[in-house]
Amino acid sequence: MIKENQKLLNIFQFIIDGIIIALSFVLAYRIRFNTEWRDFFNGIFKPIFGRDLIAQPIGYYLPEKEYVEMLVFLIPAFLILYNICKLYDPKRTNSRRSELWGLIKANFLGIIYCAAALFLLKQSVYARLFLGIFAVSNVLLDFLFRSIVSLILKRMRRSGRNLKHIILVGYSRSAIDYIDRLRSHPEWGYYVHGILDDTQPTTKKYRNVPVIGKISLLPRLLSTNKFDEIGITIGIDEFGKLEKIVETCEKSGVYTKFIPDYNQILPTKPYTEDLDGVPVIHIRHVPLTSSLNKFIKRTIDIAGSLFGIIILAIPMSVVMIIIKATSKGPIFFSQNRIGTHNKEFKMYKFRSMVIQEETEEKKAWTTKDDPRVTKIGKFMRKTNIDELPQLFNVLKGDMSLVGPRPERPFFVNKFQQEIPRYMVKHQVRPGMTGWAQVNGLRGDTSISKRIQYDLYYVENWTLALDIKILFLTFFSKKVNENAY
Repeated sequence: MIKENQKLLNIFQFIIDGIIIALSFVLAYRIRFNTEWRDFFNGIFKPIFGRDLIAQPIGYYLPEKEYVEMLVFLIPAFLILYNICKLYDPKRTNSRRSELWGLIKANFLGIIYCAAALFLLKQSVYARLFLGIFAVSNVLLDFLFRSIVSLILKRMRRSGRNLKHIILVGYSRSAIDYIDRLRSHPEWGYYVHGILDDTQPTTKKYRNVPVIGKISLLPRLLSTNKFDEIGITIGIDEFGKLEKIVETCEKSGVYTKFIPDYNQILPTKPYTEDLDGVPVIHIRHVPLTSSLNKFIKRTIDIAGSLFGIIILAIPMSVVMIIIKATSKGPIFFSQNRIGTHNKEFKMYKFRSMVIQEETEEKKAWTTKDDPRVTKIGKFMRKTNIDELPQLFNVLKGDMSLVGPRPERPFFVNKFQQEIPRYMVKHQVRPGMTGWAQVNGLRGDTSISKRIQYDLYYVENWTLALDIKILFLTFFSKKVNENAY
């Protein structure tokens, strides 16, 4: 059974983590204090950084044996921190990025623990730089090992081994969405045996997952002990059955998940609070409503836009000359867009089209091979050069470097009637680039799909996500897939 396999895997991971901590510790000592190891390490990185990264230690330092004695206290402390940082939780659906972040957090806390312990014990002879080398080595080696294990497990699951066997209770939108996700990610290793439902016939199937009977069949199936998980996917109109289904699953001891049929109402990560024992779920949690988060994001926007304007001043001047020399009309183009809290603002661009009537321009998408686009405009739009004047919008505070793309008033009025939750994106500043854009959703593409990505960004904002989006803006091929 998967539950037993997970226990064995965790024990194996636990032991290997202890070994890696010890190896990283010894490696850090030798890089810091052994001349040959230090010269070898510096020789690798000196061509990159232009200097030695590890300087010759000054004064007396303890022998390796006395440093190694610290491992008696260090290894248990680090393993406890790994557990606190959830590094031993099941990882089927976790990203490598989240695991790396967990390792960084655990090692950061571990180094604080070491430094505090050495300070309290008045052990000034232990080198602080050594602890930094140890932390970096430990994170890199452990992440490398975990990545190899993850790759092996994913290949096993794709080939039909190490699978989790599950039953879904309820044929609904959430069941369909859940099956779609599992089919899209065979490396997660989920095998859906069937769906129990009181309204659908047993001839009904979805993506080869059959309806195998009524919900009353659940106790008999659980008694076989053949299933690792039960997914409750009943429709919102059947919530009266939920308590009984959960009670049945709890009696059998099987792991149970609830996949709610109201994903159009609640965010992907609902924000909950405990109101004197009463759980309260917030319909919308927007991290950027926090004053601290807003301050951090605005500070980065100001610094980033100023840096961009200074660095790109000469290239933008060249573009201005080319635009003026190749087509009639103004260099810049401004257009009303809807920003934060539904307020209109003027968004700036380099003009990439021929001059047209304002009434026509307001209502038309730019399409592939659009005759209105100038020759230099086609290049600018493909390379996003036409967007550079929006750095001034960012500096003014109308926009952010990263956020949902702002739309014209005509389309906002149209989409807010047609697409549920469309207006939620206006709770944050619009951006020069965004999560939808780096996933290829720009221009004449699905608005419904685009708003899903925008809402994900609004509800799951982190500084790390902004950095990732900025990185993908420059290096992902998807950004320019639909740039016309």
